[in-house]
Amino acid sequence: MSTPASFALRTKLTPTTPVLRAATAALWRPEGLRGRYVRYLAAMHPLVRASVPLLRRAAERCAELDDPPSRRLAAYYTRHAEEERDHDAWLLDDLATAGARPAPMPPPVVVELVGAQYYRIEHEHPVTLLGYIAVLEGHAPGPRLADRLIEATGLPAGAFRTLREHAELDGGHLDDLHRVLDALEPAPARQTAVSVSALHTANLLTRLFLSLADDPGGHP
Repeated sequence: MSTPASFALRTKLTPTTPVLRAATAALWRPEGLRGRYVRYLAAMHPLVRASVPLLRRAAERCAELDDPPSRRLAAYYTRHAEEERDHDAWLLDDLATAGARPAPMPPPVVVELVGAQYYRIEHEHPVTLLGYIAVLEGHAPGPRLADRLIEATGLPAGAFRTLREHAELDGGHLDDLHRVLDALEPAPARQTAVSVSALHTANLLTRLFLSLADDPGGHP
């Protein structure tokens, strides 16, 4: 029996987990946390804003390919786009409640995170977006993070909606992604493409968190 594609993906990502966890721990360290949390919100807004357009474009590319696995994948992307709808508005509300506004330009690493996916969707295969989603949802906020940050930052509870919602939603989303990936039974070359996308995403997300952790500046 062949190894399930989801297991192979998780195995490929295993070495990245401690590195990304260390970057996350640096991001949420107590010193300067209030300003750093606001910068985190401002950086995540353009990333989340791109989620639904990415999913919709991936679904369109699947429809253009028009084979049974691509039709199944298109249905997943369409469903997931609906699940992600308006999450960027949550971030805008969180920023406003924290007394801040979105940054005028996204950080370059966010542009690279999103732009790499557009390239892969257009020029490789839309299945590669699964690797990107697996990393983002596999490193969702923990269920108690929002409460800890409220206490540490002194910001209103209303500035933490996005963290709370994603802590509840993303675990189930990741399970759904693994089921879809296994049902697709992708060929080895496609499995590799998904893994490369995921590893690239993990590297860039680590860079984003470290850049936010190291930034001594004020609000974006």
